[in-house]
Amino acid sequence: MTGSDIPSSFRLAYVPGVTPTKWVRVWHERLPDTPLELVRATAADAPGLLADGGADAGLVRLPVDRDVLAAIPLYTETTVVVIPKDHVATAAEELSLAELADEIVLHPLDDVLDWETLPGRPAVERPATTADAIELVAAGVGVLLVPQSLARLHHRKDLTYRPVPETPESRVALSWPRADEAPDLVEEFIGIVRGRTVNSTRGRAATPQRPTAKAKEKAKGNRAGTGGGQGGARHKPAAGRKSSSGGRAGGQSGKRSGGQSGQSGKRGKPRGR
Repeated sequence: MTGSDIPSSFRLAYVPGVTPTKWVRVWHERLPDTPLELVRATAADAPGLLADGGADAGLVRLPVDRDVLAAIPLYTETTVVVIPKDHVATAAEELSLAELADEIVLHPLDDVLDWETLPGRPAVERPATTADAIELVAAGVGVLLVPQSLARLHHRKDLTYRPVPETPESRVALSWPRADEAPDLVEEFIGIVRGRTVNSTRGRAATPQRPTAKAKEKAKGNRAGTGGGQGGARHKPAAGRKSSSGGRAGGQSGKRSGGQSGQSGKRGKPRGR
C-alpha cells in the first residue's frame, strides 16, 4: 500500500472474556504509525457491529453467519461451574452435570453456551446478564455455568469454579466482514494472531531491517581489508616470516656481492711485510 492508501487506524472489537493484550502489543511494535482502537461489544452484538462496519475485525464467540462474516477459529474454552467457596462441591477437582442435577443453575439472557437441554433446576427468572448471575451465586441463590474466561473476568474472593467436562464449550474466533480478499490491515492482524514473523512472505511486505552501527563498522573493516590488504602483504611481510621472493633474493644477492667484494678487497690491499 502507498502512504495515502493506509487507513489512519485499525478498529478491533472484542467480547467479554477475551483478552487481546498480547496481540495489541505486537501490533504496536510492528505498525507504530497505525493506531489500533479497541471496541468493546457484547457477544450478541459483536457480529452485527462487524457487519455494519463498526469495526474492521473482531475477537468474537462462534457461531457467526458465514455468509456475512469470515472467521478463523482461535481456541476453545473450558466450561466451568461458578460456586461459593464454602460449597460442598469444592472438594472435587471437576464436576459432572449429574452432580449438578439438584442445583438451581442460573441461565442469564447473555449466556454464550449453546444448550440443547438446560442442566439442573431452573431459577424463578433468568438474570439479565452474567454479572447479575454472579451476584446471585454469591448470595447463595444458585450456580452458574460459563466459559472459564468469564469466571475469571467476574472473579470474587467468595467464589471459585470447577471444570465440567460434559458441557457445551465456547469457541473464540477472529472475524471480519466477508470479502473476496481480506483488507491489508486485517491480514496484518491475522498474521499476528497466527504467530507469523515480521519477515513472513504472507501479508504486508517485510520491512528491511536497518543495519546496526556494529554491522556497519564490520562491513567498513571488510572493505578496507579487501582494498589494501593485498598491497600491504606485497610490500611488508608478516613479522617472523621471510618474503617468499625477497628473502631468497636478498640472501643470494648478499652472498654474491659480499663474496666478490671481499675477494676484490684482498686483491687490492697489499700484504703487510
